[in-house]
Amino acid sequence: MSYAGASDTGPCEGWQASPSNPTGAGQARAKEPLSETFVFRCTAQEKATLRGKAKSASLPASELLREALWGTRSRRRKPVVPVDPLLVRGIGKIGGNMNQIAARLNSSERRGFIPRINAMKLYACLVSIERLLAALVDAHRRPPGC
Repeated sequence: MSYAGASDTGPCEGWQASPSNPTGAGQARAKEPLSETFVFRCTAQEKATLRGKAKSASLPASELLREALWGTRSRRRKPVVPVDPLLVRGIGKIGGNMNQIAARLNSSERRGFIPRINAMKLYACLVSIERLLAALVDAHRRPPGC
């Protein structure tokens, strides 16, 4: 299949919706800029409580108030898991090597160089290594605030 004429239908990969899935996913939402401010008076205790609730929700205080007032939910991202960067880098290198092994395995299997049963055993080994690496990352998570 040629992708030379793909410009008339738009891209079908990545963050944009495909023509067969016209949900509008990936299209920029028209969003009014937050250019105005509103100030209100409160006690020091109320301010501390508001800041505490915002911190526990991992949101800015303004976003927490917006959600409370308008009943909307902000688009929240998953929190980043704190892990030692050296561990992440090392596991990334191992993962890259595993991808190279899997690619060679796929190529060899297609060409008939490796019997299918042996290829399945090698795939099982790669999956078990991947699971061990995920367990290693979980075991080395830093407690919040470190």
